[in-house]
Amino acid sequence: MGSLMLNGNSSNLHSNTHLYDLPDVILSTVFSLVQDTRTRNSMSLVCKKWCCLERSTRISLTLRGNVRDLFMIPNCFKSVTNLDLSLLSPWGHSFLDSSPDPFLLSHLLRQAFPAVTNLTIYSRNPSTLQYLAPQWPNLSHVKLVRWHQRSPSPLGSDFLPLFQTCGSLNSLDLSNFYCWTEDLPQALQAYPVVSSSLTKLDLLTCSSAEGFKSHELLAISVACPNLRYLLAGCMFDPRYIDFVGDDALQGVATNCPKLTHLHLVDTSSLSNVRVDPEHDGYTSEDARISPLTLEQVFTGLPLLEDCVLDVCHNVRNSGVALEVLNSRCKRLKSLKLGQFHEICRAVEHKLDGIALCQGLETLCIRNSADLNDSGMMAISRGCQKLVKFEITGCKMVTETGLRNLVGMLRKTLVDVKISSCKNIDAACALWALEPIQDKIQRLHIDCIWEEESEEQVGNGGGNHEMTKLKYTNGEECSGGNSSMKRSLNCDDGGGNKRKKLKYTNENYWERSWSRLKYLSLWIAIGDLLTPLISAGLEDCPSLEEIVIRVEGDCRRRGRPKEAAFGLASLAQFPQLVKMKLDCGDTIGYALTAPTGQMDLSLWERFYLNGISYLNLNELDYWPPQDRDVNQRSLSLPAAGLLQECSTIRKLFIHGTAHEHWLSFLLRIANLRDVQLREDYYPAPEDDMSTEMRVHSCSRFEDALNARRILD
Repeated sequence: MGSLMLNGNSSNLHSNTHLYDLPDVILSTVFSLVQDTRTRNSMSLVCKKWCCLERSTRISLTLRGNVRDLFMIPNCFKSVTNLDLSLLSPWGHSFLDSSPDPFLLSHLLRQAFPAVTNLTIYSRNPSTLQYLAPQWPNLSHVKLVRWHQRSPSPLGSDFLPLFQTCGSLNSLDLSNFYCWTEDLPQALQAYPVVSSSLTKLDLLTCSSAEGFKSHELLAISVACPNLRYLLAGCMFDPRYIDFVGDDALQGVATNCPKLTHLHLVDTSSLSNVRVDPEHDGYTSEDARISPLTLEQVFTGLPLLEDCVLDVCHNVRNSGVALEVLNSRCKRLKSLKLGQFHEICRAVEHKLDGIALCQGLETLCIRNSADLNDSGMMAISRGCQKLVKFEITGCKMVTETGLRNLVGMLRKTLVDVKISSCKNIDAACALWALEPIQDKIQRLHIDCIWEEESEEQVGNGGGNHEMTKLKYTNGEECSGGNSSMKRSLNCDDGGGNKRKKLKYTNENYWERSWSRLKYLSLWIAIGDLLTPLISAGLEDCPSLEEIVIRVEGDCRRRGRPKEAAFGLASLAQFPQLVKMKLDCGDTIGYALTAPTGQMDLSLWERFYLNGISYLNLNELDYWPPQDRDVNQRSLSLPAAGLLQECSTIRKLFIHGTAHEHWLSFLLRIANLRDVQLREDYYPAPEDDMSTEMRVHSCSRFEDALNARRILD
């Protein structure tokens, strides 16, 4: 430990004051400000006094390990208020049901953590809450997790134990909890006292294809008049009976006037499927939501700070209604709109529509068919406080419009997402972001490459040429301050013959993405990751986390020409320690593939080849799936390649795996935490499968924990 040297003015004597001489009250305050778990763990190893202080000031804890080891429940975290029990092993099983005495186990948890007010629990059936809820009657926030199918029980039975015993409940999170939409309204109506005390309801679950209908949404709003946060997946499709329309929206605004966060999202947009960039942006049906209704809703919610309306059906002439936001919702900071059209007409130089929302800091636009470069310029002129900007499925926006917006907002913009925009591929997106290249911190782009490979010509001065870049709105770039010669594949607006133009810009290729810490990528099945570096992302010295999502049907693709996807190319990012490789939307043959096709094990080899070159500390991996047999499993080639990544400390596999394949992972010297999580719907129910046996997982965990931990 360090020491503080105090020099007396009246003498030359020196005294050492060590940090551990500070009063416990001051040290406790310092410790309570440290949030990082590994840092706190390191602090607890300094000395016995620091260990006690760290334990007494920790307020958040996630329990891991197997529930059969009751003697391992820690008793030194008496100040913990946020307790997460959803990741106990074996994952997805009701840990109380597997205990010989569930009441004793729940009582031990109560004794170990007496101050819990926030609880997260995997509740596979109602019995879990029947034992746990009475142990903490002062719970204020509860998050329920369940990816398995709903148990055959009466409506609302999953929530009754909670509402019966926890009268102080004010927040309920069901975003990862599968249940029927009929369950919650009935339970809320049965306990009006608890319902009226609720201030937050998160019902945005992606596990259910059915959203809340109009009468259910109204019933929730009537039962919970004091809600400040309401997030719900809804049924906006007018082809269905009791869809959410004008009446439901007006009822929500009338019944819950204190709302500060309102997220109403059609369940089809929660599936995370990429928007088809070739689609014209208009759906076959219009949502039954009129501009007048939107005006009334915004007028009735003056405290609104965060609004999401992603209805997946056309909302036309919405610009007039959006202008009300600026005058009625003075506190609005975040806005996301899906399938809204005419949001900004941008006639001449007059600001209108969404461009008048001058207080916005976050703006997300999804599937706005008529939004063009002029609208983007108007938004940048009106919304000058934007910190985060997302644009998805806007086919009329080009790189010129994006670059103009970025240039206007270069003082504030640090978080950008560009997805499914027909005229903006990866290279165009990176070029358009050049004005904030040294400031941006978070970025998402789609890895869309041209069929022909990019040619890079260097003469020692950093000049490059990129050919076959799409552009459809003229030849001149009006945004930015760099000297760039451009010639793009331009047409005259009528689909006539295009001509090739080229980029040349010395400054663009020499500048660094010095503050970029988070990078998210979408890439189609069979495409390579390697062109990403040559597209302009070769210098990211601060990049710490990368998310790669692969989507497509392997059954319609032949064998890749290359042996590896290109993970090895990420080795040039020195700070990259965390990666999420999501192949969950990659569909193929889990068992025997037809002649000429590759099964999923070979596709896993393709995607994981080269991971050994990365210095990762944490990896989340979603294996590809075979939907016909509902199988998402780690294969032998994948396990063999993962064992070569020697620096991994945490490995979470979102699927199943054979016990023998898991044993390969024991060869990773630094590995500390491994778990199989079937956190997708429907999670497999057959516990007799060789990939899911509880005893198999337990044996692997015992072998992992028996190893000597060096640090």
